[in-house]
Amino acid sequence: MDTNKLIKQLIKKYGTSNPFKIAKAMDITIVYEDLGSSWGYFSNLYRTFIIHINKNLSYEKQMLTCAHELGHVIQHPEHNMAFLKANTFFSTDKYETEANLFAVELLFSDNDNPITYEEAINTYGIPEQFLKNFLP
Repeated sequence: MDTNKLIKQLIKKYGTSNPFKIAKAMDITIVYEDLGSSWGYFSNLYRTFIIHINKNLSYEKQMLTCAHELGHVIQHPEHNMAFLKANTFFSTDKYETEANLFAVELLFSDNDNPITYEEAINTYGIPEQFLKNFLP
């Protein structure tokens, strides 16, 4: 499915583009913990989704992480990315790119608090090259 169309459907259904609010409305638990250098991951145990976010990140980076992991939950619910990366030779690049695109499009779709290109790079930590490749 087209990511932009998916985001519009989510915003219409849940009345927000805030990834924390969407996750809550979808009954996805968010856990804040010390993850060292990792920003976050999601786990799926018996169809119970949990988004794990590094508690040491800034609020903006936690929001980006939540949006990214929400992208995985919505687009790739059957895949456990952490398991695939750690235990297989399966390339997760495609899934990571899709989750990154989902996160960026979700954050840029916030009409109440739109973020600028500069904020995306400097505050949220989104790589400039990614923005150049995937945003109009």
